[in-house]
Amino acid sequence: MLSNTKESMNISELMLRSEEEADFIPIIPLNESEGETNDGIDIPGIVPLLPLRNTVLFPGVVIPITVGRDKSIKAVQEAYKADKLIGVVAQKDSTVEDPIVADLENIGTVAKIVKLIKMPDGGTTIIIQGRSRFIIRSITDEDPYFKASIEVLQEAAVPVSDEFAAQVSNIKDMAAEIVNLSSNIPSEAAIILKNIENPAFLINFVCSNLNAEIREKQKLLELNDIKERAGQLTQMLQKELQFAELKNKVTNKTKVELDKQQREYFLQQQLKSIKEELGGDTNEREIKDLQKKAESKQWPVSAKEAFNKDIQKLERMHPSTPDYSVVYNHADLMLDLPWFEYSEDYYDLRKAKKVLDNDHYGMAKIKERILEYLAVLKLKGDMKSPILCFVGPPGIGKTSLGKSIAHAIGRKYVRLSLGGMHDESEIRGHRKTYIGAMPGRILQSLRKVKTSNPVMILDEVDKVGNDMRGDPSSALLEVLDPEQNNSFYDNYLELEYDLSKVLFIATANNLQNIQPALRDRLEIIDLSGYAVEEKTEIAKRHLIPKQKEAHGLKNINFKISDRVIEKIIQDYTRESGVRELDRMLASVMRFLAKEYAMKEKLKPVVSARDIEKILGKPKYSNEIYKTANMPGVAVGLAWTYVGGDILFIETSTSDGKGELKLTGNLGNVMKESATTALTYLQANASKYGIDPKIFEKKTIHVHVPEGAVPKDGPSAGVTMMTSLASSLTGKRVKPFLAMTGEITLRGQVLPVGGIKEKILAAKRAGLKEVILCSQNEKDVEEIDSAFIKGMQFHYVKHMSQVLDIALNNKEKN
Repeated sequence: MLSNTKESMNISELMLRSEEEADFIPIIPLNESEGETNDGIDIPGIVPLLPLRNTVLFPGVVIPITVGRDKSIKAVQEAYKADKLIGVVAQKDSTVEDPIVADLENIGTVAKIVKLIKMPDGGTTIIIQGRSRFIIRSITDEDPYFKASIEVLQEAAVPVSDEFAAQVSNIKDMAAEIVNLSSNIPSEAAIILKNIENPAFLINFVCSNLNAEIREKQKLLELNDIKERAGQLTQMLQKELQFAELKNKVTNKTKVELDKQQREYFLQQQLKSIKEELGGDTNEREIKDLQKKAESKQWPVSAKEAFNKDIQKLERMHPSTPDYSVVYNHADLMLDLPWFEYSEDYYDLRKAKKVLDNDHYGMAKIKERILEYLAVLKLKGDMKSPILCFVGPPGIGKTSLGKSIAHAIGRKYVRLSLGGMHDESEIRGHRKTYIGAMPGRILQSLRKVKTSNPVMILDEVDKVGNDMRGDPSSALLEVLDPEQNNSFYDNYLELEYDLSKVLFIATANNLQNIQPALRDRLEIIDLSGYAVEEKTEIAKRHLIPKQKEAHGLKNINFKISDRVIEKIIQDYTRESGVRELDRMLASVMRFLAKEYAMKEKLKPVVSARDIEKILGKPKYSNEIYKTANMPGVAVGLAWTYVGGDILFIETSTSDGKGELKLTGNLGNVMKESATTALTYLQANASKYGIDPKIFEKKTIHVHVPEGAVPKDGPSAGVTMMTSLASSLTGKRVKPFLAMTGEITLRGQVLPVGGIKEKILAAKRAGLKEVILCSQNEKDVEEIDSAFIKGMQFHYVKHMSQVLDIALNNKEKN
């Protein structure tokens, strides 16, 4: 085919494999058309060997080789200087960089070095032409390069038969078809294949350029029978042709898909340009996403209509307009809200009670109320959720109890902190016309938990602010009214939303700070402070395990006895809750963690002496009530938002004009109580052995210590009276005695509130007797008798009874 041409033609493109998989470029020898000939060259018995990593050389084929290995370069140079003949063999493993004899194939091809080219980068490239196949009989030398004793293999004669001619023609046609199907091979290659007349050269040429593994090509080279080689080649070409057809089919299919996408993209761009000119919307994908979500959404008809209106607006609006994001966010909110989505309640009352008991110690009232709610829900199947309000001092677990309730009944939990809130829009939402408008925090919370019946904690409802921006507590009236909250209206949503299935639980420290109309809507459940015994149990069950885990001591065995826990409670804390106790226990755990880290062991029991070493000397002591036992000093009980507390009331007389001085940052009600007490004593001076003239000649000074703390309320009336009487009569007040109650001008003792907190405060302070109004007896009976063990209560109706109990007639100044 090319025998009459005087120039060589690079046919790297003619390869039946991709260019990336080849390290050489096969070319057709242009000075031969008859394939393999020896041209009268005498092939010696010993030849240098050139191992090739990535190809197999067939007789008659010319290929360029870039030689890089030192052994190979030396072999090529020596052969080129001599007869230019070299034995080319393939490596069994192409990854081996420095092959040994065992790495070489046994059969190769004797090649003639047609040209040796020194490359600019210092490398060597040779062009070699395959001559005859050979078999290695032995390796005669391995250094400086391989030399082998070889035996030339004689090719079998080319069969002269119609069958073989048909087989060769089939090989030619299949090779040409592969060329036509492969886009990376030029069409001229098919013409070159068609013009090859020599069957042996055709078979060798196609074998050399076949896209196959090196091992497969080596097997073809090793076949002596040209007919058998043609048969194997035909099978391999059929596989390659099938692969090329499949690849062509996939390519055409992808091309069609790409053409379709490009057409759609072009049309979309044109449509976009037209809409931009008309001021239309370019974000159709966003709108389609919203519509797709809306297809499966369960919501009221009013919400669906509002959503469709928003979609119609979005379709007419351009994304760059300010209103676009407002309308889009509104539609997105309606999709995200859980309109008819509810979590399933657990109706197992025993399990709910167990969960509540495990999470919190005590609090029987609240637990009973939750179980009642669950029982009704179980029997009726549906009911409006109650609006509960837990009122009590800080640190007793009001908020965490809400989370425990959610866990017990199987509902989602969400907390809304109302402390310091001033803007009613935080509850009802902002109108959409404002920049940065958003829904109220009620709907935001429902959107977050994705259910319409969560347990929602309204934390610190008594600390809601009130200023020119609005009154959030008034906005809460609708939220917390069971008759109204089934149609709660949010200004941003502009639709009614059903909140009747939400279990609202408000928490507060001081009931007096809650707006009366709001307080009327709440079911108040009072939570009083903990007794020492309760705190001990809470510390053992919850606080100590929590702090041990928090400080890496979970697996370390040591014990803190009840007596030691009580010492921490009584000597280092004065609180109704357990937050300060938790901090004290954390201090103990930090100390123990440091000890263990340094010494790698701990004492098995933490003693009271260890506690003083860790926490220092006791902060609180009951000795003060012994040293303060002098005429004119009485101990009262007070209620504060952090629980009960004790306070001293001191009275002193001095020469003067009968004035009454009141100090200690007292409120008006407390000042009036002091005036009332003094007037009563003046009116009944002779009855109590007081000289009436003393009220004209003496200045009476009443002081309540801790002057920086504001104090007010009527419950210190009996204490004021006792303190005045003690000072004026010179009789000491009975030690370890506390009292509380309001007085009248006629000497009657009236009931007061906060009894449990006050009594627990007296118990914490080590007081042993308490004087109360007889009508407060029912409040004392509600306290667990174990918590007030060892205390004595005096129930009185008149002030004379108070003075009879309080003043020790045997001791005078």
